[in-house]
Amino acid sequence: MLGAVAAVPVKVILETAALIESEKLLACRIVRDSGAAFVKTSTGFHPSGGASVDDVSLLRSAVGPTVGVKASGGIRSLADALAMLDAGANRIGTSASQAIISAL
Repeated sequence: MLGAVAAVPVKVILETAALIESEKLLACRIVRDSGAAFVKTSTGFHPSGGASVDDVSLLRSAVGPTVGVKASGGIRSLADALAMLDAGANRIGTSASQAIISAL
């Protein structure tokens, strides 16, 4: 007999730099309706780029307040991180965390 299965938070990664706005909005609607916990802007490795303030703002407005938004890719400074948070991100993905924390 199987016991109760605990809910596992799911994060969906979009390569927002490679998508047009209508594709981003459709993806966000699917993410929100699926019950995923987070939508993420980028893997951070796509040649088209990473997170942008405009994309973070779009994702935040599209998924609403109940889904998290993680900005990732190209965030290298405290100013970058703060701009992403101001745009609606509630998580930051960066390989420059030591520099960002030191700048605080």
